[in-house]
Amino acid sequence: MKAEQARKLADDQVDRLAKALEAGHSETMKTYLAVMARFPRYSFRNQLLIASQRPDATRVAGFRTWQKLKRWVKRGEQGIVIVAPMPLRRKDPPEPDRDNAFIAFKAAYVFDVSQTDGEALPELGTVRGDPAGYIDLLKEEIAWRGISLRYAEDLQGADGASAGGTIILREGLSPAEQFSVLVHELAHEILHQGERKGQVPRRVRELEAEAVAFVVSEAIGLDTNTASADYIHLYRGNTETLTESLDAIQKTAAAILEALMPEEPRVAAAA
Repeated sequence: MKAEQARKLADDQVDRLAKALEAGHSETMKTYLAVMARFPRYSFRNQLLIASQRPDATRVAGFRTWQKLKRWVKRGEQGIVIVAPMPLRRKDPPEPDRDNAFIAFKAAYVFDVSQTDGEALPELGTVRGDPAGYIDLLKEEIAWRGISLRYAEDLQGADGASAGGTIILREGLSPAEQFSVLVHELAHEILHQGERKGQVPRRVRELEAEAVAFVVSEAIGLDTNTASADYIHLYRGNTETLTESLDAIQKTAAAILEALMPEEPRVAAAA
């Protein structure tokens, strides 16, 4: 499959998701967000590609990566196509005013762990119903971004609020509730305190923040109840606005999860 075909397949999935939301099938969006939680570092189009081809996938990697982990793809297994960047350099002589490096895209294939055999993989650190140390890491991320965190006895029926540089959390929440609400309000701080706040309807802003909280909570193993989240309203009449929301949700969730599960220490933000 060529890169153009893979990208067309991803765009088709966006259209299908839009039609499902237009028809009132919000559950389709929740299924997709669950996939996003398992693969937060993939672009939303690649997440859609994985979801459409193997919705039960839990851990994917390329053929050679599985070999490095001492696992091998089973004979006859069909790969999951994604779109992968491919750094290239121009063959013609360099010019002083032109960057000789550029990015092209190609179709690549990954395989789910269930499609492989070999040595056991190390268990991923997850929790069930208790965010444990993740709350402290989340609070560190909030402080790292220069956002103050305060508590209040009553927020007039709300569990949390954000006001451009400040997050207020209602006292008395359970650890799981506190974690989810903090992620929700942090998502608002990241997504909705600039120009986008005036461009996106309030209901959509709430749904985007709720979706980020769902993805991050699912990714660390929390049981998430989103029965009240009606994701139908993320679709506002065309796939372009839905694509914008999906891209924003994916990037924000990935940024928060990177802070919760860092591959290397964070450098303090400038004051």
